Amino acid sequence: MEKKPDEEGPAGKVVHEPPKIEVSRNGPYLVTGGVPLAEGIIANDEQGYSHHWRKGPVYPLRESYALCRCGRSVSKPFCDGYHEKTGFDGTETASRDPYIARAEKIEGPDLTLTDYPDLCASAKFCDRAGGIWNLTRQSEDPAARKIAITESENCPSGRLVTWEKGTGTALEPELLRSIRLVEYSATGMPGPIWVRGGIPVISASGEAYEVRNRQTLCRCGRSENKPFCDSSHLDAAEKTPGE
Repeated sequence: MEKKPDEEGPAGKVVHEPPKIEVSRNGPYLVTGGVPLAEGIIANDEQGYSHHWRKGPVYPLRESYALCRCGRSVSKPFCDGYHEKTGFDGTETASRDPYIARAEKIEGPDLTLTDYPDLCASAKFCDRAGGIWNLTRQSEDPAARKIAITESENCPSGRLVTWEKGTGTALEPELLRSIRLVEYSATGMPGPIWVRGGIPVISASGEAYEVRNRQTLCRCGRSENKPFCDSSHLDAAEKTPGE
């Protein structure tokens, strides 16, 4: 698809429509606003724990594109209309309540951790060094505090957020508005669609979900928390489109 700017601003500078992602009814995610798209690869440490992100292949920049939501497209990550052949049910079931209203709170001496398990995308950054929950409870130790913050910042779904004790400031990574297609380097299994930098996600009914710095959208079609990932891709057997 050829990139077509919406208009030209001063001195010929291209001005895009604000980025957004619309969930189509029983169909793909419709991305507009010239959102950069690339793979995001989870890299492991020597012990096999998720440790950091590697940027994978970058897709050509498009003003708009449709990402597969049913998991059956033969043109992944883009939609090829296969959802129409399979009768894909993309009914959205996720809560519209704000994250903080549903998250559990874990208190530590120097950090507070909030955790909303329904958003788990199983990136597993939270397991290293004894786990983010124990690290939060040990956050008077500068080393434990640092690792806890790093683990929460690497959580693509925003399930886990660390907060400064006392000020209540969320310790969020600075992310440009972009999309990463999560890939697991250890297994080669595709993960969810990582929405970064506060891109609005609009439901098929036209209602906006809470805008967040980090979110993961289901791309296997099996989540029970649509449109968000709930780790169902890990339990699903690989199937060839058309089976």
